[in-house]
Amino acid sequence: MKINFKSSKANEMILLIPVFMQKQSNQLSGGIILLILIFSFQFSPLCAQNEIPDSLITQRLQFIKNTLEMDKISTKRWWYGWQIPYSAATIGQGIYYFSKNDERSRQNMALGAATTLLGAVGQFITPLMPGKEPEQLNSIPGSTRIERLNKLVVAEKLLNECAMREKLASSWENHAICSTINLGGALITWLGFKRTVWDGIGYFAFNSAITEAQIWTQPTLARRNYKKYLQKYLQNEDDISYLPEVNWYLEAYPGGLGIKVKF
Repeated sequence: MKINFKSSKANEMILLIPVFMQKQSNQLSGGIILLILIFSFQFSPLCAQNEIPDSLITQRLQFIKNTLEMDKISTKRWWYGWQIPYSAATIGQGIYYFSKNDERSRQNMALGAATTLLGAVGQFITPLMPGKEPEQLNSIPGSTRIERLNKLVVAEKLLNECAMREKLASSWENHAICSTINLGGALITWLGFKRTVWDGIGYFAFNSAITEAQIWTQPTLARRNYKKYLQKYLQNEDDISYLPEVNWYLEAYPGGLGIKVKF
């Protein structure tokens, strides 16, 4: 038994299986068995997949694109909104430190400048820095369906990364680090500068209020929209295929049968 392949179009392939009645019966049986195997292992799984409609791909891409753009704007506002005051406070307290001779004032300004300097440095190592996710997404071509599918995969990854950064930035570890720094400053005020315990408590309460406000004002748009995206689009993701749709057809030809694959 001889099997021939030919292509009728760029996106079609035809498998010809000759099955001649006048030849030996084992050739006929072999062709039928091969047909059954092909349809069992190829046709059935493909029928179980639902291809994403092109309109839904565009809708999902637009949702992610809008989220990334708005998240970048809010993250940029938050980052500079805290970086500028921290930097200004550090410079201002440093100038005040060198302009005064009063020991108590100089101690306060030195500790205050060190604290705000840590805050300014922290902005450079925080997970929430303005990124280039929108530009990365816009640079990916999307003129064809295959390109849009590939772009959707990248877009979902970028959205997930933004959501994870926001989650990390507001984690309990971040609260603990800020509390530890503030507690250290409180102990320096109380024991190092030989002040009252209430001075130390006041320092801790004041700086904790600032650092907690910094954490709680962090943008959460990407995290919230990623959750919405999962609920709206990916609840039944197991039933969706990102692959192009493939159709199988059984056709009769002179002297045999043929399977046409169209994709």
